[in-house]
Amino acid sequence: MITTLAIDGFRSLRHIVLPITGLTVISGANGVGKSSVYRSLRLLAEVAQSGAIAALAREGGVQSLLWAGPEAGASAARRFGHPVEGTMRRDVVALKLGYASSDFGYAVDFGLPTNQQTMFARDPEIKAEAVFSGSVLRPATALTERRNGAVRVRGDSGEWVPHDYRLRPTESMVAAFADPSTTPELLTVRENLGSWRFYDHFRTDPHAPVRQPQLGTRAPVLSHSGTNLAAALQTIREFGNAALLDRTIARAFDGASVKVQSSDGLFSLAMVQPGLLRPLDTLELSDGTLRFLLLVAALLSPNPPALLVLNEPETSLHPRLLAPLAELIQAAAEQTQIVVVSHSSALVDELDESGASRIHLVKVDGETAVDGQGMLDEPAWSWPKR
Repeated sequence: MITTLAIDGFRSLRHIVLPITGLTVISGANGVGKSSVYRSLRLLAEVAQSGAIAALAREGGVQSLLWAGPEAGASAARRFGHPVEGTMRRDVVALKLGYASSDFGYAVDFGLPTNQQTMFARDPEIKAEAVFSGSVLRPATALTERRNGAVRVRGDSGEWVPHDYRLRPTESMVAAFADPSTTPELLTVRENLGSWRFYDHFRTDPHAPVRQPQLGTRAPVLSHSGTNLAAALQTIREFGNAALLDRTIARAFDGASVKVQSSDGLFSLAMVQPGLLRPLDTLELSDGTLRFLLLVAALLSPNPPALLVLNEPETSLHPRLLAPLAELIQAAAEQTQIVVVSHSSALVDELDESGASRIHLVKVDGETAVDGQGMLDEPAWSWPKR
């Protein structure tokens, strides 16, 4: 389970270290940096699939994502009598992401490319990486380190052993060197990152694929787009918690139920509601109803991930659906770690009552901060050196 999330230099997140529990709710007003936290988690997950560089490039490269204010923050600049703008940069340009868990931690440092003449100037480079044991990176806890292209691994007797292969600037050691016999800690980190799931704004417009019949194959995991909704719900019914599925839908929609129909191998979804003479198919369901069913399929997966992240799940939902959604999130948190990013005070309050850990973000001089968290309150954290 993740215990700490650390981010430096990502948009408004100049420096932030968050304590993460089994069920964590990240709240705050629009524009305070909630989406940046969500995207940072997604970037971390992309490292395991060698996709972080491409993901950063798609957003304009490191330069367009970096913290744009003073290195020490606007508040510090004013405190020491410096202008907020126009000061000289003293440190290297860096975007840093990392997490600590109950077994291993991982941190990565992205920087600007050294070859500015290349046509791939938007591609950042990985300058440093580290995998460590425990909650904080220290010389004694480091297990594998990477500086620029050089990698070294902790030997059986505790000594550092340099690796013969030199990584390219866009290669992650987590993706390239994970091996069960020589670097089992890298394999554990890669599998952990690779299992994280993210669900953002599902497409539910009239022409959305989820409203059309789809090939019916066993689906223990709802796809990120939600296209395989019917198959995912049927998989839950046959191999997962069918009782909780039926109870959640009945409570949310006044005794309604859903059924999956098959025709020539294509699955389609229909909702049976009391008082109606026929079921309603997905083309007739409202955006909010369909979105709620998508969240149900995501949260009741028979194959739960190490981490499930929901970004603004309240979007398009009627207020009366927030209580059953909160109950479902709480039930799912017994099987997997969940992070919910939300600006709905009603949903946040419902989750607060269920015992969720809450992180409320605020903006201070353009910089994202945790409300009520002082310098001595944040979890201990240390970044790898370049």
